[in-house]
Amino acid sequence: MSEIKVASRYAKSLIDLSVENNALESSYNDMVLFEKVVDETPELEAILKNPIVPLDKKTGILNGIFADKVSKLTITFFKIVISKGRSAILFATAKQFIQQYNLIKGIVTADVTSATTLSAAAKEQIVAIVKRELGANQVIIKEKINEKLIGGFILKVGDKQFDASIASGLSKLKKEFAL
Repeated sequence: MSEIKVASRYAKSLIDLSVENNALESSYNDMVLFEKVVDETPELEAILKNPIVPLDKKTGILNGIFADKVSKLTITFFKIVISKGRSAILFATAKQFIQQYNLIKGIVTADVTSATTLSAAAKEQIVAIVKRELGANQVIIKEKINEKLIGGFILKVGDKQFDASIASGLSKLKKEFAL
């Protein structure tokens, strides 16, 4: 079974358990923190994925890092996953948890790449359009700058992409003249 399928199932289990214990928001915050820490510390991910490192050592490391920062439910979840020999998928599980949480809450992430920093008005317009088109409750904008776009922007939500960049327009024009 693929890592993403297994991680997705563990994430679903954590969501169900969190809902049962009225701790969904707490678990979400814990998973966001865990994902951020692992993302910023590649050594931690390497330890979790290394089959040579003993399970109790992995549990101890996570306990040492997160014991005072996350809920007891999350620590228990970490211990269970590690005891099952699945520590390698904890990072993927956190990502899947966040994805599933966002789906439940109607939260959409919009990746916007532009030539310059977007103004507050432009961000508001993008949020309004995405909310209207996708029926989202909340839109999180992840902004990237790419000066090669010259102007305009590229909006990517899920597997959909809208390219309103000047560079793209010029490229299309160049292809038309080449024919």
